[in-house]
Amino acid sequence: MAALCLLALAACKQKGNDAAEAALQQQRDSLTRIIEQKDNEIDDMVATMNDIQEGFRAINEAEDRITLAKDGEGATSADRIRENLEFIKSQMQQNRELISKLRNQLRQSSVKGDQLRRTLEAMTQQLEDKDNQLRQLQAELEAKDLQIGELNQQVSTLSGNVSHLQEETAKKSQTISSQDKQLNTAWFVYGTKKELKEQHIIEDGKVLRSNFNRDYFTKIDIRIDKEIRLYSRSAKVLTAHPLSSYVLQQDANKQYILRITNPQLFWSASKYLVVLVK
Repeated sequence: MAALCLLALAACKQKGNDAAEAALQQQRDSLTRIIEQKDNEIDDMVATMNDIQEGFRAINEAEDRITLAKDGEGATSADRIRENLEFIKSQMQQNRELISKLRNQLRQSSVKGDQLRRTLEAMTQQLEDKDNQLRQLQAELEAKDLQIGELNQQVSTLSGNVSHLQEETAKKSQTISSQDKQLNTAWFVYGTKKELKEQHIIEDGKVLRSNFNRDYFTKIDIRIDKEIRLYSRSAKVLTAHPLSSYVLQQDANKQYILRITNPQLFWSASKYLVVLVK
């Protein structure tokens, strides 16, 4: 009986120890969750603060760009000032939203930090200072609007003049190119007497004296095409071309090739070449 009592007492003591250990573990888990929650809240607020500081850094850089642009002249400088002002406005709006977000995070957080509140107040003041600077910059830009408008008008007028000159130059270039192409264009044909007669290129023993078929001719550029293969062992030039400006030579197959040695002289008498072959 005594042994049973001792065993029962030991069991009760063990259960009590287990219960105490379980309660202690529950407390540790609860503390761990609280610490993790605070860490997460602090990480979120620090991330928001970093975004705000990055926004202020970008605003300062835009202000520096405006300062440089103000030293310049003309419509380009004014455009750069306007672009950077718009960027500053956009970035400041983002910072307002981030500061409001940080304020809500701090209000809802279980972290009670005076330093965080002071940082939030400093950021809010910094944003107000930037607002004042922005209004001053806008006032300066508005004061120059008339001058900028006049400069823009001058630029527009000059651009119009340049466009007109470019159009005129393009037209003249096109005309010159067309004239140059015409001046350097010639036509040739070779064929048997029967073929040339059928196209009215030869009529009554005369060459190119009537309404001959111009479509039967091949167009060439006299600056490039200086050799015409005639694919015949018999060839005779019927149109008037200086003898010193060309040669008729036979290839390995005894077929004639007309080589123009002086294009300007060759085509000076006629831009049409007719060669009789057999």
